[in-house]
Amino acid sequence: MRLFLVAVLASFLGGIGLGVGWLNHRLDLPTPTVDLSIETGESARDVAIGVADAGVSISPALLYWWFRLSGESRKIKAGSYELDRDTTPRSLLRKLVQGEEAMRSVTLVEGWTFQQVRMALKNAEQLKSQTQDLSPEAIMVQLGKSGVHPEGRFFPDTYTYSKGSSDLAVLQRAMRAMDKRLAAAWAQRAPQSPLKSPEQALALASIVEKETGRTNDRALIAAVFSNRLRIGMRLQTDPSVIYGLGASFDGNLRKIDLQTDTPWNTYTRVGLPPTPIAMPGKASLLAAVQPAHSNALYFVAKGDGSSQFSATLDEHNRAVNKYQRGQ
Repeated sequence: MRLFLVAVLASFLGGIGLGVGWLNHRLDLPTPTVDLSIETGESARDVAIGVADAGVSISPALLYWWFRLSGESRKIKAGSYELDRDTTPRSLLRKLVQGEEAMRSVTLVEGWTFQQVRMALKNAEQLKSQTQDLSPEAIMVQLGKSGVHPEGRFFPDTYTYSKGSSDLAVLQRAMRAMDKRLAAAWAQRAPQSPLKSPEQALALASIVEKETGRTNDRALIAAVFSNRLRIGMRLQTDPSVIYGLGASFDGNLRKIDLQTDTPWNTYTRVGLPPTPIAMPGKASLLAAVQPAHSNALYFVAKGDGSSQFSATLDEHNRAVNKYQRGQ
């Protein structure tokens, strides 16, 4: 049957003055690339017309008959495609039948806030916005998480999408990825962990993410905060205070900021903040539930990305003098 169809096609092309070689002839495009969108339910004729309407210099009737006589016209898949100047009628059909959609990607970075995630999605190439006019609360309703705070609920990773996909679809994938990663981490929590729920693990992991300057320090930083939680000591973590200041933070954390109470001020309140303060990655999630075995209660940045850990306030003050004050 296939040979018969090829013979019919050859006869048809010959009848209009073209040879079968036409199938391998590059399409004449008006620009280096042309976007082609095929909606669900479109017929092969609709697709052929759509190719011409996109600016490709080709007879829709001729292209339609190629689709028909190939025997694969019913296999054409809906989607967003990109044609380049190497595209031929033969390769075009193969692309449409195999569903080789034009793909783009957006990267969500570890330590980003939800506001930064929204900005990245807004600026992502050819990603349709369904959330631009929605509040964070309304977005979570759309994602089926009514009443859940969006901060930290999306897993930092690179997400590919077809041209014309929606930002809500990307958020849905990132949310499911975080749910999966958090559940896996929670299942591996250490028996001595002071954390009471996956939500607390997520909050602590977000702090670890923001406090860590060097990968090897994650588990030790998690140990400091776990030890403080265990004895009811305030966490006193600057990134949480900064998160609570919101847009009013100008890059300079002042003493008055540490004394001004907000739900996220861990200098004025005991325990974890009410929500995560950023997106933690896999390593921070695992560190939060599997902290290092350490009696450290303090740490200070050494200036090279690493931290000095101390078990007593006297040790910590000496470390501060050495690494922060140069004394």
